[in-house]
Amino acid sequence: MTNKKWAVKRITVNLAAQEAEKLDKYCRQTGRPATDVIRELIRRLPLSSEEATEAST
Repeated sequence: MTNKKWAVKRITVNLAAQEAEKLDKYCRQTGRPATDVIRELIRRLPLSSEEATEAST
């Protein structure tokens, strides 16, 4: 049996051309897929106002 990760929720993100190019360039430079990059960015989002304050200082 194959162990696969399945998405709990699929989303679509509309990006401006400049944003899409920046993401593509970063992915090419790092060799990482856009999905992994976006997941990492989401994981870094603060969950509370206290975390948001700490992150901005």
